[in-house]
Amino acid sequence: MERNNITKDMTINRTIKLFPKSIEVFNRFHLDSCCGGAKTLEESAKAANVDIDTLLEELNKKTGNP
Repeated sequence: MERNNITKDMTINRTIKLFPKSIEVFNRFHLDSCCGGAKTLEESAKAANVDIDTLLEELNKKTGNP
């Protein structure tokens, strides 16, 4: 089964639903689905002063995406 990479346009909630292991990365970066789950990863990263490229790299590595 081919899987797509996690992208900056996905929301935290959608990412967690599709890739449950991603929650470990969100916890490490102090991003939660409670208050910011409906925001895109890019919006959430910016609000938390997290580098979006680093976040995406860690998420894709953790979930086994290329």
